[in-house]
Amino acid sequence: MDNQIEAAQCCSDSVSQISVSISDFSDEILLNILRFIPSHDLMLSVNRVCRKFRILCLDKTLRAHIHLHKNYTANDDAVKRVLKNLSSDIQTLDLCGCYWLAGSTVDQVTRCKGLVSLDLSGCRLTSVRLSHLLSALQSLRSLALDVGPGFDLHQVSAEGKSALSRLQELKQTLLTPSYGVVPCCSALRILRLYLEASEGWREAGGCAQLMVGQSSVPHYQNLRWFSARLAPGEVNRTLLALYLAVFSMRVPEGLTGLVLSVPGPAPPRPVAMTALMESMVGNTVSALQLPRTWLDGAILGRVIAHGCPAYLNISRCSSPGFNPLHVMLSAGRDLSPLRSLNLRGCGRGPIPESCGKVGEEMDAESVKALTECCPHLVHLNLSATHYHHTAPAGQDGHLCGALGRLVDLRSLALPVCALAQSAPVNTPDSNTNLTSGSLLLGLKKSNRIGVPTYRPRTEATGGACGDQQQDRTLCIQPLLQGCPHLVELELIGAGFSSALPRNEPAMRKDPAACPWSHSVGDGELAALGGLKFLRKLTLAHLPGVLKGTGLIELVQGCRELQSLSLANLGSLKMMNYTQALLETLTYCTQLRNLRLEQPYFNGSAAFFEVLSKCQQLRRLCLVSRQGTFQPSAVTAFMQSCVDVIMCHMFMNGTLVTCKMLQKTLLDSLSSSRPALSVVIYPLLHEDLDNVIRGMPLCHLDEITLFKSRVAEEPMKL
Repeated sequence: MDNQIEAAQCCSDSVSQISVSISDFSDEILLNILRFIPSHDLMLSVNRVCRKFRILCLDKTLRAHIHLHKNYTANDDAVKRVLKNLSSDIQTLDLCGCYWLAGSTVDQVTRCKGLVSLDLSGCRLTSVRLSHLLSALQSLRSLALDVGPGFDLHQVSAEGKSALSRLQELKQTLLTPSYGVVPCCSALRILRLYLEASEGWREAGGCAQLMVGQSSVPHYQNLRWFSARLAPGEVNRTLLALYLAVFSMRVPEGLTGLVLSVPGPAPPRPVAMTALMESMVGNTVSALQLPRTWLDGAILGRVIAHGCPAYLNISRCSSPGFNPLHVMLSAGRDLSPLRSLNLRGCGRGPIPESCGKVGEEMDAESVKALTECCPHLVHLNLSATHYHHTAPAGQDGHLCGALGRLVDLRSLALPVCALAQSAPVNTPDSNTNLTSGSLLLGLKKSNRIGVPTYRPRTEATGGACGDQQQDRTLCIQPLLQGCPHLVELELIGAGFSSALPRNEPAMRKDPAACPWSHSVGDGELAALGGLKFLRKLTLAHLPGVLKGTGLIELVQGCRELQSLSLANLGSLKMMNYTQALLETLTYCTQLRNLRLEQPYFNGSAAFFEVLSKCQQLRRLCLVSRQGTFQPSAVTAFMQSCVDVIMCHMFMNGTLVTCKMLQKTLLDSLSSSRPALSVVIYPLLHEDLDNVIRGMPLCHLDEITLFKSRVAEEPMKL
């Protein structure tokens, strides 16, 4: 026995002395690791490390699919070399959002004769350049592109139009009223439209010109998927109507996906929609979203009767006499295939006036029943509603308990008041109005009435104080325990509106908060630190946050946090969580995107010095009415953080100061950062909407403009 022990010790000693390097891993393990390295770095740097890596980099699984989306370090020279060296092997090329690449670089794509899928969204593309590309890429089956002013389909050659006729999938971002390349794509099975035309084209009669050539648009008998996402504006609604009018000529028989996202008031339902919905009724629909006035109980019930879609977006579709949730639950059909559901703004009617806030009240009982019928939900959006827990004494019945049963849930959006355990202690009444519209606001003490002060765990000493804090967060525990793998979480106050709208002047007055949301503060934020896998977090309109100490414990627990968006926390008359924010940022070691919107924010040297320690930071957006910043601090921050490629600031500086700082940063950093996007502009300036239109759409949509993103897009199944 002793000999066996000695032998085991000798083996362990010998193993500990063996040095193992990454080159000793198997080829399969190394290939899986190399797939996470940007394509241009892989082909231009990694293959020079050693002979084994050079051989592995020749593997077709690494060379067939080149994805440069969000690879901000890929400059023109690097991309040209990749396209030259791998041209014979590339089958899929994704340049989506590579707005910094020159037109001459895009021309090099013609080398890749075997391309099957090409995404040029955001790239500089003219009609002539597109013609050259299509003429060389005769194997192309999937294409994504932007259609800008001056686009002329007549400049596309016969070979290019022949390639378009074989396309099966097309994604078009229309920056001007146009049919783009759609008239030549008669074999399409998937058509995705992003309508981003500005209002200026309405004056030029852009849409009127399309109506003349409407007969040239072909019938889409092979179409299986049609989606259109609109930016605000009448011109985009008119453009959508022209595209939908095509379906009145011939309705596709196999359409299974129809996603129409129309912000603001929806246009009248076109004549073609009736026939289009009739054609879908006989199919198993995979995705459905319609404007609120186009969807009713009869349509939704008939669609679900033939099989529940995997993606269903019925955002703000509730109306008197029509509750989408009731229709779904009363259909008597299997709802288990549902994976992504957007119920944003869908309630059962206005909340009582005694609550002090106007809005839709969540039908909590229906939501709880839904969690039983849809146990495999992955994405769920319940924002823009109110939930006020009023269960009888002795019964839990909180919404978080029902949501905790969704073990597959990965992204969730909730109203802030949904985390309130009970009614606020001192709810403002009609005699003592303490909402933002009260004349007495600002004359009271800064301490919020009815909101207990949160003490971090390091300060709490147990006893009554500790028990009180635990009771406040008790309702959240079933959600944290039942959904420990949440990756994305949004807590947005019902009725919240960003101070940075898209096509309107900036807001000068903040909306009132739901009284119940005053009960959600630092204690609840600290409890969210239990979500160890959280990567995206949005917190908006939480008036109950006093000092922000809960943020510190939150990020200490969520070590993988990559995107953080904070808006209107605590008091709106002064920023009372500055010190906590600075300490919070010291723990954000993996943070890549930061959006901060807060009135009276001070962009001091201390803030930017702490922010510079977030070495992974790539994109920064600051929005603050009456906010200030120090130009020298911003310059020092941008020079020290060499990986930051986006700096968008909308605050209270003068136009001259903002433009000078913007020019200084662009002149000094553009040569070393090809993807650099710097926009610094006064928030309340009348020309802000024109500045917003000039931003890269990828940044504008993903971070600069505030919106709920959970369950907004159909998930990739």
